[in-house]
Amino acid sequence: MTAIDIYYLAVIIVASLVSYRYLLYPLFFSPLAQIPTPHWTCSISDAWILYARFRGRENRILQAAHKKCGPIVRVGPRELSVNSVEAVKTIYQGGFDKHSWYSVFDNFGKRMVSNVYSKSYINASIAQAAQSDVILNTRLMPTLEASMSESRTPHGIDVHSLFCAVAMDFISAYCFGIRRSSNFIKDKAYRDHWLKIYMTRKGHGFFAQELHSVSKILTYVGICLTPRWVDAANRELEAWCKELSDATIQDLRGPEPEPDSADSPVVVRTLLAGYDKEKKMHGTDSPIHSTTILNPELSIASEVFDHVLAGQETTGVALTYLSYHLSQSLDLQKELRNELLSLRPNMVLKGGRIEMPDPKQLHNLPKLHGMVLETVRRYAPAGGPEPRVVPYPSRRIGPYEVPGGTRVSASAYNLHRDEQTYQNPEQWDHTRWLTDKVGSPGREAAGKQFWGFSSGGRMCLGSNFATHEMKLTIAAIYSNFTSHVVDDRGIEQTDMYTGHPKSNALYLRYDRI
Repeated sequence: MTAIDIYYLAVIIVASLVSYRYLLYPLFFSPLAQIPTPHWTCSISDAWILYARFRGRENRILQAAHKKCGPIVRVGPRELSVNSVEAVKTIYQGGFDKHSWYSVFDNFGKRMVSNVYSKSYINASIAQAAQSDVILNTRLMPTLEASMSESRTPHGIDVHSLFCAVAMDFISAYCFGIRRSSNFIKDKAYRDHWLKIYMTRKGHGFFAQELHSVSKILTYVGICLTPRWVDAANRELEAWCKELSDATIQDLRGPEPEPDSADSPVVVRTLLAGYDKEKKMHGTDSPIHSTTILNPELSIASEVFDHVLAGQETTGVALTYLSYHLSQSLDLQKELRNELLSLRPNMVLKGGRIEMPDPKQLHNLPKLHGMVLETVRRYAPAGGPEPRVVPYPSRRIGPYEVPGGTRVSASAYNLHRDEQTYQNPEQWDHTRWLTDKVGSPGREAAGKQFWGFSSGGRMCLGSNFATHEMKLTIAAIYSNFTSHVVDDRGIEQTDMYTGHPKSNALYLRYDRI
């Protein structure tokens, strides 16, 4: 055999191996080969789903894929999308790890603060009630009062921006105490700047999340897929949070604020105490010694940064869409107000102030609860896929044995549009949570399918906090004001992981009752 023959034989062998590995195996021999695909290329390439993500169309495209192919769909050579309650239980309550799509999270920090985000803790927290009192009485109510004369203009008041401000003030007060918190409700100029750089950061995450390795290699050789000004926006947001966090830690190391006052930094105090306890118990043997205990200030700032970013936009979006639907019906507002007046104390302004209601009473108002649930269902603020990784060697998901390392995900956007559970799923209808309608699956089925805050051990940490602040805010407003749509152009929700109005605005007019 000549050298040329050996060369051609080697080429044929390599070509055969490559063809088998990247074409024949995924198409015919992979355990995933029997799972339906929405496009013929999905078995051999990630291009179809990556293009959908790049265009910001993933949720709607996956919805169409599930309608066409069923509850389990193969969208890439090693990626599945699922859209059934049973598959969600298997994945999200079965200990599947998060995919590398997520940023690096401090899981020790999450575990240390999980108790202060529990429903029972929030309901009993005197500090949180005091912070709510300050935010509603000295910030939100005066702002709405002032808007009544201003909003007679054709432009009204932009409530999407306002509600993002409300959410940030709530979560930053809970993290840093009211003295160190943001005051975005009052400081509109800085709020607008902050939201602008936040949207800059948010809108350019594709390459870093979906093509992380490629992006990293290209950056190393001087080719940046993400614009430099996005990095600048990230640095500014991180510096803003670290300044607040460091100042709060300094406060805690001096004359400590009263634990039951509005100045109490509930989250930062808990984190700092948790790290100190870990240091005393395990010292250098602690698994977080090198990453956290040696530099607790940086770790706390990093952890809290996640809380404040996650907590402001999602809650702001939900409050925007709930107010939008209420503002289209004075009868619906009256119906809600009649329920709110049953609170003891109620939240009607008396002497220029509102009283903070009993949290248990607030959460037991069925119409308010149904309106919040329906808004989060219909306009899931974090509605995009939540990727996980199948453990090795494999796990059974539905009728399929799925090999370890496969990326799998479900999304609130699609689970909330299951027509068998939610009749007319595109319609906002809070009554689906109030009664068992004839011919419908009923409240129990709706509750089982609801996935607005994900599920399992890694579900949204702040779900109870978000629900509480939404109910407080809506109760405070509609106990005292009526609202009317002035300009809803661009109210349609974007198809991003965290969806928001396309115009990033909704203008309403408020009138005192």
